[in-house]
Amino acid sequence: MNQQGKILYAEQGGIHVLKLVGDVRLTLGPTISQFLEHLRSCGEFKQIVIDLKETRSLDSTALGLLAKVAICTREHFDSTPNVVCPAPDLNRLLRSMSMEKVCHLMSETTTDESALAELPCGEASEETLRDEVLAAHRTLMSLDANNQQKFKDLVQALENELPIKR
Repeated sequence: MNQQGKILYAEQGGIHVLKLVGDVRLTLGPTISQFLEHLRSCGEFKQIVIDLKETRSLDSTALGLLAKVAICTREHFDSTPNVVCPAPDLNRLLRSMSMEKVCHLMSETTTDESALAELPCGEASEETLRDEVLAAHRTLMSLDANNQQKFKDLVQALENELPIKR
C-alpha cells in the first residue's frame, strides 16, 4: 500500500517542527524548498526538529533537500537539526548518506503536534523538478566521498540536460 507523502509544519516560540508523512519523493521537493526559503527569513529561531516517525520512505531527492535544510540551519542559525527517526531501515538510509554529519539523529523525542498544519504542495514544471533533483544530489555529494560515487552519473546526466546559456 502506497501512502502519498505530505509535509506538516508548525512553529512556536522559535522551535520549528517539520514532519514528513508517508512516501516523501521528489514531487514534494518544491514544498521543502519553499519551507527552506521561509526558514531563511524567519524572525525567531531556536531549534528545528525534523520528525520522520510517520515517514514510510524517502527518495534521494528528499534526503538531499533535508541535508540542505540542515546546512541552512547551521549556516544561518548556528544550529544542528534534530532528526527523529525510530525506524531502523530509515536510520540506516540516513547514515548511509552521511546525514549524521549535518543532523543529530534521534530515535525518539516529544514534540507538540497539535499545531501542525500541512504545507501546500504546489505544481512544479519539469525544469523546476530537474533543478530540485540536481541541487539535492549535489548537496548529498558534498557530504561524503561515497555519495559522490553514488550520484555522479545522475548529476552528470542532469547537467547534460540543462539548457545552454548564451
